Amino acid sequence: MKKIEESPFKGKTGVPRLINAFGYSVDGFKAAFQNEDAFRQELFLAVWLVPLGLYLGKTGVEKALLIGVVLLVLIVELFNSAIEAAVDHTSIDVHPLAKRAKDIASASVIVALAIVIGVWGLVLFG
Repeated sequence: MKKIEESPFKGKTGVPRLINAFGYSVDGFKAAFQNEDAFRQELFLAVWLVPLGLYLGKTGVEKALLIGVVLLVLIVELFNSAIEAAVDHTSIDVHPLAKRAKDIASASVIVALAIVIGVWGLVLFG
């Protein structure tokens, strides 16, 4: 059985690994902000909706729900952007499987946005 090559960055453990992981996360945020219009738009929405959720939520649970679903959209958008970048790296040729992967990832963002609408509607008007 052939040994699978591991990333040379996997050898670090403990605090150095945490420092590296934090740096990679910051790089990811920067890349998403610089290259992804949708991420910037959703981040702009989050800048408004998170404080609004803190204000409008009556209980800690309501506040957590209102803020959590907004942050969920950012998480899903980051995954969507990562999938699109990985697919484009593999090939920029038009291929039905590449389209399927991108479309499904995009659909997950729409589902997350629908969850925001549903949760905010139920918490505020339910």
